[in-house]
Amino acid sequence: MQIRKKFIPIITLIFLCIALSSCHLGRFFYFNFANIDDYKKFPQVPVNKGEAVFHFQSAVNNPLPQLIRSFASKQSKSFEDFLQESNTVAFLIVRNDTMVYEYYDDKYDTTSLLTSFSVNKSVVSALVGIAIDEGFIKNEEEPIIKYIPELDSRLSGITIRHLLNMRSGIDYKESYKNPFVDMPKYYYGTHLLKYITKLEPKQEPDKEFEYISVNTLLLSLAVERSTGMPLNEFLEKKLWIPMEMEFDATYNLDSRRNHTIKGFCCLNARARDYAKFGRLYLNKGNWNGMQLISPRWIEKTLVNNDNEGARKDYTYSYQWRRHPSGAFWAQGILGQFIYCNPAKNLIIVRMGKNYGNINWVKLFNNIDTENYDYYRK
Repeated sequence: MQIRKKFIPIITLIFLCIALSSCHLGRFFYFNFANIDDYKKFPQVPVNKGEAVFHFQSAVNNPLPQLIRSFASKQSKSFEDFLQESNTVAFLIVRNDTMVYEYYDDKYDTTSLLTSFSVNKSVVSALVGIAIDEGFIKNEEEPIIKYIPELDSRLSGITIRHLLNMRSGIDYKESYKNPFVDMPKYYYGTHLLKYITKLEPKQEPDKEFEYISVNTLLLSLAVERSTGMPLNEFLEKKLWIPMEMEFDATYNLDSRRNHTIKGFCCLNARARDYAKFGRLYLNKGNWNGMQLISPRWIEKTLVNNDNEGARKDYTYSYQWRRHPSGAFWAQGILGQFIYCNPAKNLIIVRMGKNYGNINWVKLFNNIDTENYDYYRK
């Protein structure tokens, strides 16, 4: 079958890009859509744990949440079958510091490294808060261009707060599926510091909410430059070691040559350690008597502000989502969640290959009820 002449330049471009590993188009077509094993695709830097390790208590005579305990009696399958069918690879429930439920798919276990995608946006928010608490960044109203002077001068009105709340007004297309927009370039490209110099404004900052990952990348660079520490080392020193994580973690880089951490997406860790990050926020930044993040920052983060443009069933504040009930969560593109419910003293971690056509937040909100049909999309 003859190839139409109009497609020849595109096909030629694709093969040329594949031959040139630095071309994000070639990497996009080779690797295709992001997946849960993406930590294998990119060079990494370590986030090391310390000697002390915190373990959640094991459940003893502690009944499972109602939804899970009674699932089989109301459905034609077990809760484990439901998780497997919904492409879940890890599902943890922690209540009152007790691990009441822990599930892993057949090919995964407690030691499996799992890419968090945009869950890391909430981690970067915590690091921004620590940098402000410790005086490295004066406050949220400082212009980002102070820390990243190579940005276009037309972006000089953007503050740390605008980036935290996804209200920067930067012209950036957030789509993993279209290889010709910004997101795949930043995800698969090899020179993030070059790309940000090309950013332009779409509108004035604070005009409207628009979820774009470049906002978090700029925040991660501000943390690095204000503290004088790479993001992985700052995370290690300020949270990973003090929180007594069970395992080492890693961050993905854009390339070995340019060595820029992809702070908008790519922390790789284990499910139990993600749950500990939820515990830190559930306890208002306090870890067993150590105030790792100030209560002021936690309060600002979890305020139920009406961030215009966010979905009606949640608000968005400082890189976290919040439900009107008071529950809040970090969320990644394939259905990665760290969900915290202060009223129930509950933490849920869900890691998956995709969303599995489930409204996970509705399920999490009803984890102590028998409302079986409420979670369906």
